[in-house]
Amino acid sequence: LCDMLVTAVSMTNIFFSLRSLKLECEKLASEKTEMQRHYVMYYEMSYGLNIEMHKQAEIVKRLNAICAQVIPFLSQEVSPPWLSMLVKTQVGGGGGRMRTVERSRRVSALLDCVNNFTAHVVQEPGSPRGSPAHSPRENGLDKNRLLKKDAPLSPSSIASSSSTPSSKSKETNLNEKSTTPVSKSSSPISRTDAPTPSSTSTPGLRTTSGKAAGIETLAPGLRTPLAVPCSYPGPFGMVPHPGMNGDLSAAGAAAYSFHVSADGQMQPVPFPPDALIGPGIPRHARQINTLSHGEVVCAVTISNPTRHVYTGGKGCVKVWDISHPGNKTPVSQLDCLNRDNYIRSCRLLPDGRTLIVGGEASTLSIWDLATPTPRIKAELTSSAPACYALAISPDSKVCFSCCSDGNIAVWDLHNQTLVRQFQGHTDGASCIDISNDGTKLWTGGLDNTVRSWDLREGRQLQQHDFTSQIFSLGYCPTGEWLAVGMENSNVEVLHVTKPDKYQLHLHESCVLSLRFAHCGKWFVSTGKDNLLNAWRTPYGASIFQSKESSSVLSCDISIDDKYIVTGSGDKKATVYEVIY
Repeated sequence: LCDMLVTAVSMTNIFFSLRSLKLECEKLASEKTEMQRHYVMYYEMSYGLNIEMHKQAEIVKRLNAICAQVIPFLSQEVSPPWLSMLVKTQVGGGGGRMRTVERSRRVSALLDCVNNFTAHVVQEPGSPRGSPAHSPRENGLDKNRLLKKDAPLSPSSIASSSSTPSSKSKETNLNEKSTTPVSKSSSPISRTDAPTPSSTSTPGLRTTSGKAAGIETLAPGLRTPLAVPCSYPGPFGMVPHPGMNGDLSAAGAAAYSFHVSADGQMQPVPFPPDALIGPGIPRHARQINTLSHGEVVCAVTISNPTRHVYTGGKGCVKVWDISHPGNKTPVSQLDCLNRDNYIRSCRLLPDGRTLIVGGEASTLSIWDLATPTPRIKAELTSSAPACYALAISPDSKVCFSCCSDGNIAVWDLHNQTLVRQFQGHTDGASCIDISNDGTKLWTGGLDNTVRSWDLREGRQLQQHDFTSQIFSLGYCPTGEWLAVGMENSNVEVLHVTKPDKYQLHLHESCVLSLRFAHCGKWFVSTGKDNLLNAWRTPYGASIFQSKESSSVLSCDISIDDKYIVTGSGDKKATVYEVIY
């Protein structure tokens, strides 16, 4: 009996010891996750500050160069004694006096240079351009827009709509926690209580030059969506498309679409007469539903056939039935990741019975939607702390995930195993698309590169280098063209086999998402400037433009090209009907 009592006491002690150890392990795991978040946050903060320092240094160099040209022509009456000494030092103190007329002419020209430079360094946000309803306006010859460059952003500071913006370079919010990739950083979206997709947990680190004071910059990565204050009175508005590329009847109107030749020469694009007419080309889009998700919507996808919309926010994906326009509540909620982590991407398999979800966590969740109550049927775990984007092969056998460490993970969905990693990006991989035949993969990263991969041989085929971080991209279903959305507000449409490309300039801030229509004749892009732009493939004639009340972080187009869904920083998704 005594032995039995001793044994029972020993077993009880062992049980409590095991329970204590288990709790300790869970606590350590939680601390590890928190440390990873902090690491990404500080990494992105340091990168953002470094970029800002280089930007300011470049501005100083350019201003110094302008001052060096202006100073010699200032008269002694308006120049202080120290300036006279500086002039003597710079010009040698001698030389004949210039004639007054010649001096005035040169000073006037230099002051024009100063004014132009200032206009590009500190730009006022432009008001939406009006345009003819059916034909694009001629592409103007004013290239001033081309000189505008935003400070690099990371997709995390992108999503801001409530009242606080956040994200690395695509970011500026005090509450944001971002986990978004940024070039030279490690995550594409930042997060905050006022969510913003961009860098890891970086509150707004900087404001991009060329934007209004109330608008923040963003960036993708391990981040939370940003909340950006809106300077527009209405919560939503349709803006007439800009039409012809630069309205010649409007003084100073700038062209927005340029063809860039192999040698770098840029010319405004003369749009063909049928640019905005013909089969498969929309006339406009109208808002038919608003889905109040309750958190910043960083990911959206539409089912096939078009009945359900999936919206990803903080810690969950909500499922909406849009077959009844008056339906304002989700039909179900899929709790994924941790409660405080944002969903960065969700993708449906072609059969519509399986949903794959990724975000600010090292695991991907695979959901079985065929059961009466959706359930997780598997989880895929990688070594990267976050997933920024997902793609599914046409045969539904393979899933590709863009990781915050720059790798592209290749998953076997049948065996639920990691079969390969494509390595090449030196910073977070932020966006991805796959060709219709499933043989080629395109990825964009915060390292300012777009790369293509041969899926049969498992090797890199091409690399395109840019001067800005890549936040979004889409491969045209008909082949030949690849559209790229960048942190500097440009959209570039590249020919996949030729050096020709088009550069489009209607966005005023980072381009956060991009999607081709399934017919391939048009595509849409969304940005931190609250805009949804629809473009003609490939030359970028503006088909229509819609302004929302906050940064537009994500978008998707239905399989029949009749509906567009966007996710925004003001905690909602918007459903549009495309009118042909």
